[in-house]
Amino acid sequence: MPPIFYAVLWIVLLILLIAFLASNIVIVPQAKAYIVERLGTYQGTWGTGLHFKIPLFERIARKVTLKEQVVDFPPQPVITKDNVTMQIDTVVYFQITDSKLFTYAIENPMAAIENLTATTLRNIIGDLELDQTLTSRDLINTKMRSLLDEATDDWGIKVNRVELKNIIPPAAIKESMEKQMRAERERREAILVAEGKKQSSILVAEGEKEAMVLRAEATRLSKIKEAEGEAEALLTVQRALADSLRMLNEAEPTEPILRMKALEAFEKAADGKATKIIIPSEIQGLAGLATALKDTLTDVKPR
Repeated sequence: MPPIFYAVLWIVLLILLIAFLASNIVIVPQAKAYIVERLGTYQGTWGTGLHFKIPLFERIARKVTLKEQVVDFPPQPVITKDNVTMQIDTVVYFQITDSKLFTYAIENPMAAIENLTATTLRNIIGDLELDQTLTSRDLINTKMRSLLDEATDDWGIKVNRVELKNIIPPAAIKESMEKQMRAERERREAILVAEGKKQSSILVAEGEKEAMVLRAEATRLSKIKEAEGEAEALLTVQRALADSLRMLNEAEPTEPILRMKALEAFEKAADGKATKIIIPSEIQGLAGLATALKDTLTDVKPR
């Protein structure tokens, strides 16, 4: 054979060898773990990085995801303590912590978790009544997480959270609950209306009370102002009288002038509506003198 044939043959063999060796180079990505078996027995767990597999002797038995996973299970029928059948579906958040146990400890981990979740849920709900089941989700979630985490620890699985996604009661129970909620809403509405009327009445009464107080205060201030005006007027009169007396006293009036002033005061008093007037003796004499003087002037006629 020509030498070129051998050259091509060696090139082909070299390419096949390189391809064969390259196929046994394994790169494990982040958050993954590979279970490796050698001649059918567990050899080791490969973490993130570059690895070489011995051809024909070693194989990758399982690729395990180390990320947290979420499994949504379909609704499961459960019976409460007061014999009410309902449907509850759950969501389980778990993470694989031991790839070897996850691979060899149990045949089908997902089916095992689903069945374990259903039985645990039935056991917990069986100890609760309907009202407790509907109002104790946090308690049920905590109990289920604790029990599932303990049971799956031997499988290399850690249960982080368990959530009751939905609770579906029977149609009759659901209708009764809706009627109860409707009655409760109507009761709250009636309470709010009554409370509003009460507050309105209180505000009206307070407004009337404040108006009465303000009117009384206005009347009081008006009377005070009126009394102050009268007092001021009386004070002014008294001051004028005092000033006149002082001026009269300063002028040193004679006895006839004083008697004339008394007579003028008597005339002002006589103009009133009094039915009985007591005339002092001094004024009586002065009055007689005035009458005689008037008669004398009347009898004298001009010539």
